[in-house]
Amino acid sequence: MADHVTEAYLRRCRAGDGDLLGAMSGIRLPEKFAASCAHRLLPRPFFMARKDILTFADELAWLFDLLVSLPERRYGGDLAAFCAALGFDPRSRALLARFPERPTLYGRADLYHDGDSFRLLEFNLGSALGGADRAEISAALLDVPAFRAFAEDHDLGFVHTGQRVAAALRAASAPVTGDRDPVVGFVEADGELPTYLPLVHSFQEMLAAQGIEVVLGEVSQTAYDGTELTVGGRRVDLVLRYFNIGELMSTTDGERSVEPILRAHADGAAVLYTTLASEVYNNKGCLAMLADPQCRAVLSGEELSLVDRVLPWTRRLAAGESDVDGEQVDLVEHCLAHRRDLIIKPWADFGGSGIVAGWEVDASEWRAAVERGVATGAVVQRRVVPREEPVVNPETGELEIWAAAWDAFLTPDGYAGSHIRALPYGEGAVIGMGATPAARTTGIFLY
Repeated sequence: MADHVTEAYLRRCRAGDGDLLGAMSGIRLPEKFAASCAHRLLPRPFFMARKDILTFADELAWLFDLLVSLPERRYGGDLAAFCAALGFDPRSRALLARFPERPTLYGRADLYHDGDSFRLLEFNLGSALGGADRAEISAALLDVPAFRAFAEDHDLGFVHTGQRVAAALRAASAPVTGDRDPVVGFVEADGELPTYLPLVHSFQEMLAAQGIEVVLGEVSQTAYDGTELTVGGRRVDLVLRYFNIGELMSTTDGERSVEPILRAHADGAAVLYTTLASEVYNNKGCLAMLADPQCRAVLSGEELSLVDRVLPWTRRLAAGESDVDGEQVDLVEHCLAHRRDLIIKPWADFGGSGIVAGWEVDASEWRAAVERGVATGAVVQRRVVPREEPVVNPETGELEIWAAAWDAFLTPDGYAGSHIRALPYGEGAVIGMGATPAARTTGIFLY
């Protein structure tokens, strides 16, 4: 069921308020953001209660605390054993061992609303996050008179993710910069920057508006002389890490190529943000481990309640028995028998890559996906059916139904804003901007 603000918005749009209905088409967006996303805007913003998202963000922060406690709770503090259990190879484990510290709370939780509450699909931990610039949609909408009046009538506001990211980068770089603004190196894996360049330029533009200069580069373009870390020849104070452990390990000299950044970070000449400590917990296997019966045995009653409230039934996909709703079953056989209720996600992939939704494939394809998941490392998760999201089409005036992936950005200061990715209802299991040309995005307002 739609909330009362959504109902009021739809009612006015369907009653002939053309200025409100066309508000999205009248917004003036920053140049680079417009180039990357203006052609993929949903006709209206979404709305949520402040208390609902702030409460859920607090629960996500608590869940983060549980995740980073797993090495101690399950492996006596042996990070290497924990990483081995998550499927990291020896090279990866050796590199991750250089970052035994608690990772920074910085990430984006991807959520569905099932009609009753939010449910966590993935917890993207670390600095390689997309979508932070989508707060520009909400900012621009408030400059449209018809929408601004609606916002004032309903006490609407929003959290600007770019402002929260800028604050986090200033705080993280302070040991190097003191009181001045940092020069930030946005560093991707070698060969990856061109793939995402329009989105990266939009991110760069957003942070420039917050007073932070961003220098773009790839790992092999970094150098350290013992005093200064440079990206493409330009000194930087902080490296915003958009490369991951898998990308480093995909080349024979990944460790050597990243060494200038790691040495500069260790010497205090520059800050790596976030460090590779985040990579340990960004692995989807962590969520499965948190929900595993063996882990549940070491959680308190309140912690168990949190996990069950936030996370759908999730398990590591492996041969042998596992708990399903209190009953011990052969997990592979259970997956084969309940294809339409389950989705498989590779441990370390991102952006929807490698996901197989049982309700979208036939039995033979599903069997192959299950066998592949057992062999290569994957989690299996119970399907969450997103609620229907009504949107009025400005061209036809007709009510259309969409499915939305909500999210919540988190920084060390807590909740840092949200945005929406959406598809026409029933058009795909993975709601992502790269999933299909039909995908759309929009901003979120809080009431």
